[in-house]
Parts: sequence; C-alpha cells; structure tokens
Amino acid sequence: MFRDEAVIEVHAGKGGDGLVSFRREKYVPRGGPDGGDGGDGGSVVLVASEDESSLLRVGRQYRYSAEGGRPGGTKKCAGRGGEDVEVAVPVGTLIYDAERGNLLRDLAEPGARLVVAEGGKGGLGNVHFANAVRQVPRLATKGKPGERRELRLELKLFADVGLVGLPNAGKSTFLSAVTAARPKIADYPFTTLDPQVGIADLGEGRALCLADLPGLIEGAAEGHGLGHRFLKHVERCRVLLHLVDVSPSADTDPVQAYRVILAELEEFSPELFAKPRLLVATKCEGAEGEAERVAALEAEAGARALCISAVRREGLRAVLESAWAPVAAARG
Repeated sequence: MFRDEAVIEVHAGKGGDGLVSFRREKYVPRGGPDGGDGGDGGSVVLVASEDESSLLRVGRQYRYSAEGGRPGGTKKCAGRGGEDVEVAVPVGTLIYDAERGNLLRDLAEPGARLVVAEGGKGGLGNVHFANAVRQVPRLATKGKPGERRELRLELKLFADVGLVGLPNAGKSTFLSAVTAARPKIADYPFTTLDPQVGIADLGEGRALCLADLPGLIEGAAEGHGLGHRFLKHVERCRVLLHLVDVSPSADTDPVQAYRVILAELEEFSPELFAKPRLLVATKCEGAEGEAERVAALEAEAGARALCISAVRREGLRAVLESAWAPVAAARG
C-alpha cells in the first residue's frame, strides 16, 4: 500500500538534572563540590533513505520519542546523554511544521538529515557554582525539556519520466509493458489511485525510472478528482509522456483530451508546463478512423505523436528511446 502524506508527533528527550554533591573521602571531611552535569536529551532526526518508498510505515506509529539524559553523578561525572531516534523517510519527503505550516526542509538527497526535535540541555552540577564567596554551593540546575512538535510529511516522487493523461488513457498498461511493475489495470477510470513506479532497461547501462500517476480530470489544478495529489508528483519528473487514447472506444475525443491535460498542467505550475513533453497516441491497433484521429491530435499539438499499442508491444521502444535524450541531458 502506498501513502504520500502523514502527520507525526516528535518528542525530544529531557536533559538530565545537575547534581548537588560534595566530596566525602577519608581524611577529607569537608571536600568541595563535585556534583556533575546532567546528560543532554536525545533528539529526533529524520533521515532520507532509499530503502523507503512510502510514508505508510512512518505514519502508522505517529509518535516518536527520544530518550532523556541521565542525571549528573558524583566526582564531577556527567550523566549519559539520551540516545537519538532516527526515523527513515523516503527520499523526496518534504517536512512541514504542522502548526505554522512552514516548510522546514526538502529531503531530496539520499542520506539527507534533519533534526526535527532537539534534545534538552542537561542541567549544571553544583561544581559550577563554587567561588571564593560561596564555597559550599547547594545549587544545581534542572535539565531543560526537549522540543516537541507536530509535523506534516509530504512525499513527492522522484522519477525520470512521468506518465500523464486522462483516466483510462493506457498509462498503467504502458508501464506494465515496459517495466517489471504490475499496476492494477482495468477498463474503467481511476484504476490507479496511487503512483506506481517501474524501471525500464534500455540496455548499454541505460535505465529510465517511470511513474504511472493517477489520471487527471478537468479541474485537477483546483483539486478536483485526485487533483493536487497527482500533480505534486509530476513536478519532480524530468520529462512527461502525454498519453492520449485514440481508439474508437475512447471516453473523450483525443483533441479534447489533449487540451484538458495541457490546461491543467499550465494552471497548476508554469514550471511544470515548461517541462519536456512527448505526445504518445495509445491503443493504436488499426481501428477504423484511427489515422484521422491521430492526424487531428498532431495538428492540435503541433508535434508528431508516437503511436503505440501496449497490448501488442508495438512502438514501445521508440517511446523509451525518445524519452532517454531529454532525461540524459537533464542528468548532465
């Protein structure tokens, strides 16, 4: 199961208290202060991990608490610090303060770390309060409480190629034909409710990461349908494959389907609209009127359409090779 949003609560550990203590040794009946400092509390740290692909596991626990620091000891010994808690999240996770709504950090690189709740400082032992006037200080400070906050986590997938199109445009079928991914496929809209990712091997050490994303509908930029849940994932893709169903059984006329997707991308984000796009005509299986529908689509787009039949596995290699060039350029 995939999950791209989660709310968690993080509690850092309290600092240990400083100690009031005096040396008590044989032949030293009135030794000076020797109370040690308390240990610092543990912190809660989020770490971007390539082993995580969803926020499902992170969101299930909800509360993450770090260990508190130990009190100071005698003989000026400091208390042990609390252990940090590291929480693994997928690469591409955005961390927001749930109360204020501000973005704390985008963990966009593997191994990126963010301390989201810092442990409290340990208190000072009485050894720190001795001076010429106060030689027998009976004073120590308490450890500070650790930070507590509620966080909202949002995952934006990283993929080289994002598949966009109206529901039932053939995106899932295409992904299953060119990768080992097995998204759910059926002849009705919104079969894909969550992003599906697969790797296409082009040979010669070349590979493309493709993301099949939930179908758009008109008004998606305002959040209609799957709306922003879909569009946020497209933002990280290097190139878009715009799939349009040109079969006689298509739910929407190909030209209208093309216009709807283009309008939603442009309204949601000019940067998204400016990404390299390849036009792909799907379900090209020689049906009557197919050539005319493809020609009309190309005239509307002002670009050539790559015709494919995923079920017959025709035209797939040409699409992958065409997508490779802009991806390779973006990778540098």
